[in-house]
Amino acid sequence: MNVLHQKTLLPNGLTLVSLQMPHLQSALLCVYVRVGSRHETAQNNGVSHLLEHLFFRGSSRCPNTRQMNLAIEWVGGSLNAVSMRDFSYYYTACHPSGLEKALRILGNMLSAPRLHKLSVEKRIVLEEMLDEVDDKGEDIDLDNLSKMQLFNGHPLAFKIAGTPQSLLHISKKQLMAHYERHYVAANMVLGVASPLPCDKVARAAKKAFAHLPKGERVRETPPPAPPTLGPKLLYVPRDESQLLFRLSFLTVPENHEHHLHLHLLQHILDDGLSSWLPFEVVEKRGLAYSVETLLEGFSDIGIFNIDSASTPNHAPQVVECILKTVAKLTHSKLAVEELRRAKRRKQMQLEFAKDCPGELLNRLAATELFHCPESFEARFERIRKIKTRELVHLARELFCKENLRAVAVGPKKAQAAFAKAVRLNPLPHKKV
Repeated sequence: MNVLHQKTLLPNGLTLVSLQMPHLQSALLCVYVRVGSRHETAQNNGVSHLLEHLFFRGSSRCPNTRQMNLAIEWVGGSLNAVSMRDFSYYYTACHPSGLEKALRILGNMLSAPRLHKLSVEKRIVLEEMLDEVDDKGEDIDLDNLSKMQLFNGHPLAFKIAGTPQSLLHISKKQLMAHYERHYVAANMVLGVASPLPCDKVARAAKKAFAHLPKGERVRETPPPAPPTLGPKLLYVPRDESQLLFRLSFLTVPENHEHHLHLHLLQHILDDGLSSWLPFEVVEKRGLAYSVETLLEGFSDIGIFNIDSASTPNHAPQVVECILKTVAKLTHSKLAVEELRRAKRRKQMQLEFAKDCPGELLNRLAATELFHCPESFEARFERIRKIKTRELVHLARELFCKENLRAVAVGPKKAQAAFAKAVRLNPLPHKKV
């Protein structure tokens, strides 16, 4: 399949990444914005997510929700958005014949929003927040708890939706200030994948987003080094039949040369039932229903997470088994065959991404918010050159007692045994 990839800087400073994919019967539009909860303060925490909701309340051309949705549905689309800690994105698919109209709707939504019905939208977000707390209002979401533990005092610790207190105190003035600072052309990237010629897409995008002011790209304050050495545990007592937990290790940021090495470590640990963690924890011992890894990459730091859930009685054994398995990566005897398998799986994953417009836009457009994306050819070459000793060296720095942070939600009666398993973990000490 031939994909023509064209990057264009529009007159107002908006970056357009256009992919011409002749085989497609649809088009995909994504607008990426470098704004999220890490660009907030304790006083306006939740404002980025609230703004995301309000954009769908109408714009100058589509003054209410129904008109906006009718317009995008007419061309086969459905407006959606996601707010994250470091960026937000707005997207819709549409029929290629309606691409210009879909661009106009998105452009008008983001450059001329009405931002009204603030109190109604706050009530909706308050309802959404209930998914992250128990019936007493205490945080039980592993991701939120993990970020609070890892980045206490830094904006990366903020909850994406904010807190009920911060949300209710967000004023229209704060909302407008946040919008005017972040929703500018220099702080956004537009990605389009369609069967249409890139030049035609560029002309339509130029008109649709012409009213965005140029502005400046934002920069984040990097988090400080962890104040204390691990292992550390945050345990939230809650009467449930299962104990849920996350083990986290701070690591290099997304643009670091060794971030690709982390992907290979992840493929060894968690990539199919024959990979190490599912085999040892689930298939071989039956200690848990699932165990999975999550690699998070920000512009200035990375996190390697391992999540699992089990009966409270089994949880200490699950932790021990996971960390014993992970510790094997720190040994110099890591088999070359394991690296070959991980490389092959990663290479095939990259090949599969070429079939998916969404994956391609994530790699080639979203990345533009932070740094220049790497070509597929360059990435394949870097994968080919990675050596076993490099993985072992990185694993020794990553998977050590001092770098372990754990959060758990489960019955109080299981807390002592779980804490002991974390404290007496089989990971090696960090080499000085």
